[in-house]
Amino acid sequence: MYFGIVDFWVFLAYALCLLSALLCVVYGAVKWNKNGGEITPEDVKWAREEDTISEEM
Repeated sequence: MYFGIVDFWVFLAYALCLLSALLCVVYGAVKWNKNGGEITPEDVKWAREEDTISEEM
């Protein structure tokens, strides 16, 4: 009996959920601002297209 949970498989499911959440937090911390805010030519093209579409509405 682990933390009041009788079944081992239920405990394993909870443990894996917590482990996956921790893994997501660590991954997010490592990849934080990886791009550095660089503006690419594709970003400029996308912004222009969005402006023209919003003006047409």
